[in-house]
Amino acid sequence: MAAVDEAPKQPTVSAEEGGLMRTVRNLWTYMWPKGRTDLKWRVILAIGALLVSKVATTFVPFAYKGIIDSLDSSGDHSALILGVAVPVVLVVAYGVGNIIDAGFQQLRDVLFASVGQHAVRKLAHQTFLHLHRLSLRFHLARRTGGLSRIIERGTKGIETIVRFTMLNTAPTLVEFVIVGSIFAFMFGLSYLGVLVVTVWLYLWFTIKASNWRITIRRDMNESDTDANSKAIDSLLNFETVKYFANEQMEAKRFDASMARYERSAIRIWTSLGVLNFGQALIFYLGVIAIGLMAVLGVLDGTLTLGDFVLLNTFLMQVYRPLNFIGFVYREIRQGLTDIEEMFKLLDQNPEIEDKPGAPPLEIKGPVIKFEDVRFHYDPDRSILKGISFEVPAGKTIAVVGPSGAGKSTISRLLYRFYDVIEGRITIDGQDIRDVTQASLRAAIGMVPQDTVLFNDTIAYNIEYGRPGASAEEVREAADLAQIGPFIESLPKGFDTQVGERGLKLSGGEKQRVAIARTILKGPPILILDEATSALDTKTEQDIQSALDAVSANRTTLVIAHRLSTVIKADEIIVLRDGEIAERGTHYRLLARQGLYAQMWNRQREATEAEELARRKIADAEGFVKPSLPAAE
Repeated sequence: MAAVDEAPKQPTVSAEEGGLMRTVRNLWTYMWPKGRTDLKWRVILAIGALLVSKVATTFVPFAYKGIIDSLDSSGDHSALILGVAVPVVLVVAYGVGNIIDAGFQQLRDVLFASVGQHAVRKLAHQTFLHLHRLSLRFHLARRTGGLSRIIERGTKGIETIVRFTMLNTAPTLVEFVIVGSIFAFMFGLSYLGVLVVTVWLYLWFTIKASNWRITIRRDMNESDTDANSKAIDSLLNFETVKYFANEQMEAKRFDASMARYERSAIRIWTSLGVLNFGQALIFYLGVIAIGLMAVLGVLDGTLTLGDFVLLNTFLMQVYRPLNFIGFVYREIRQGLTDIEEMFKLLDQNPEIEDKPGAPPLEIKGPVIKFEDVRFHYDPDRSILKGISFEVPAGKTIAVVGPSGAGKSTISRLLYRFYDVIEGRITIDGQDIRDVTQASLRAAIGMVPQDTVLFNDTIAYNIEYGRPGASAEEVREAADLAQIGPFIESLPKGFDTQVGERGLKLSGGEKQRVAIARTILKGPPILILDEATSALDTKTEQDIQSALDAVSANRTTLVIAHRLSTVIKADEIIVLRDGEIAERGTHYRLLARQGLYAQMWNRQREATEAEELARRKIADAEGFVKPSLPAAE
């Protein structure tokens, strides 16, 4: 597969650190992307369309005033413009102005659609890449369902912030300034004063009420995330739920989270009702005050009937953006709340990072060395206590030991999912901390104990080892893994869907797919991490031959629980409590009568008991009782 260039690292955003303006400044890199002149022109044209709309909106009330004054009984109806009565011209102007307003608003939305969606896509892409850069420690502690919900809400919140702040808020403030200037110039400072007080009270109440609603929104988000996590976790463990007949228990856990969500949602809608009513109350009290002043002005002859209509038209026109400003503030605040958790993800620093200018790993042997390696997940509990060993080029070294001895930790350290606390791990003399992670992992193939497949076809899962491989190469890898005939026997062959986590395949079939995937990758280093420990003895024996073929002429590290799989290893290292207790070949370790010999004898007895039980079942199934003579 062709290499995919990683997107340039964008500045991470924090809803807590700098508030709205800092967020907007950081989002501007997505709104004004480098190398995308087409999107920049769309931003300019969208702003231009919005300004034209605002200009048309400002002049429409004057046409309305002219219509009223021209139709007033005291007016002269004989005035003509180009042979047409003035009211007719003004009515046409009023309608055209509204059409221009509506048309350019829609043009703005059309122009800006691709800009906003591009910003959402780039941020979602950055978050996705960032999640894959985070450490294994983070992903072991995460909840998949909750994480997907956070990303979903975050991307929607980003779209809200980008759209409302960049294209609505600033032009609306400009419109307020224009209307305020008209009030002061045409009607006096008293009208302007009432308008300013009304707008200030409206915005003050909106901000206070919206901030109150944010805590409710945050609680609703948490309960939504919790409910979604429980639902996905339960469905992923569908079989376990069935094994223990715990459907009702799972439903109760889910319903408890949804009940919390229900309470929060009710509070959200209740608080929204309070907010909307309060906004309407403040604004219409201002409308009453200005209306009374205008009525007195008409009565004493300082204002015309058209002026009265003009004032009310401007007030209604102000109410729309004013109400929109309240909506914008609420949406932006809620958007910031929604992306709060997403930004926390972006603020998470990867535990393992490449050094600046790190070179790719150069493979010569390869020879792997663990040199006095010490490691712990928790400082209070050491896992590896100064182990040293070497895996020569083309040889197979096995690591065995009781559960909890630190076997699987060795493979995680070699893959550099974690860094050693002390000591070092080298490949052909290169400390793996000094080379790029991508080149290190490209050189290693893994067949794990718990093979998890993508919910796609068998061909896709095998090709995952080397994306872009030909169908013939995929088929050859399947044959080498001894699963080719089985795949061909399926109705859809390599196009067979394996289901979520590969659940439509048996354990042995999944392992063979994993082996085929590794064969296709063709790595110089191979790790077999308890690759057959979850399989029955018969399946293990079938798969072991495939594993032997894969590891031939490769530098191989085998992490094993079943000792029967490591008999042919060039050296066996026995771990106990994070230290090397014994090392040697299979037969030398048996001769020592130590820990390895004890483990071997226990497993041999268990295997013999399993084989005896299997034979008894086979004999019982093969025994047919003689049929009784039919009754006469």
